[in-house]
Amino acid sequence: MNIDAIQNGVVIDHIKAGSGMKLCSLLGLDSTDLSVAIIRNVNSRKMGKKDIIKIDSLTSVNLDLIGYVDPGATVNIIRDGVLVKKLTLDTPDRLVNVIKCKNPRCITSCEQELPHVFRLADRAKREYRCIYCETRAG
Repeated sequence: MNIDAIQNGVVIDHIKAGSGMKLCSLLGLDSTDLSVAIIRNVNSRKMGKKDIIKIDSLTSVNLDLIGYVDPGATVNIIRDGVLVKKLTLDTPDRLVNVIKCKNPRCITSCEQELPHVFRLADRAKREYRCIYCETRAG
């Protein structure tokens, strides 16, 4: 299979195999008119198998969301066919409007304009808690 290189755009690389479609959907790329390629189960020396998302446009992507779904992913910014920036992501310390609090008594349930904010409570377990009511995400 041959997927052409992009001249200007974003490449999300080193995505856990099988997570590319979910990540594409969460980023809202499946409902835009941007040219997007999802490459699944690519051979990788480092990971065995991986997914890659190529966006043929210099668009912004939610780095916190990518780090939440797959903290080992990398984001490459391409301009004029040249890699100009490479970001290695990690589990974010704070998530804003990435996930929603499931506690029906949380203030975010009745105050809909409030952002859903979660803090990383345990890095080893990748456990997040709502800053308003301390409910565990998940």
